Amino acid sequence: MRIGRRLGIDVGDARIGVASCDPHGMIATPVETISAGDTAIGRLVELATEYEVIECVVGLPLGLSGKEGPASVKVRDFANELAAAVLPISVRLVDERMSTITAQGQLHASGKNTKKSRAVIDQAAAVVILQTAIDAEKLRGEAPGELVKVVIDGIE
Repeated sequence: MRIGRRLGIDVGDARIGVASCDPHGMIATPVETISAGDTAIGRLVELATEYEVIECVVGLPLGLSGKEGPASVKVRDFANELAAAVLPISVRLVDERMSTITAQGQLHASGKNTKKSRAVIDQAAAVVILQTAIDAEKLRGEAPGELVKVVIDGIE
């Protein structure tokens, strides 16, 4: 397991949930919910700097079949923009299937009303994405998901 904090990011059309983990990747915790829009990338850059992260882990929404759809295209575009903004910090895309459903179940089990807690659900989904990624890295001994390659002037 690589040592260093990471940000987990759950990208949605209206909100972006953010989580972080400790430097040893033991546990992911919620950070905040950012409004999606023009200032989102800037806020993520601020958080990456503040938390001194080695990596941003972005959830890639796949269908249950594992295929990508329109939401995946939006998230890939967002991840590409983020990767260029946070250089030299790496950005990885990881499968986020069922992360929101898992987060809703965890919140419900803890007695929270998920209908009144949309911002909390986004953070909880980011926690699920990040925790799944760090657990996978511990298990496999390699970084999870797909590295987002930054292309500048046609050069990777």
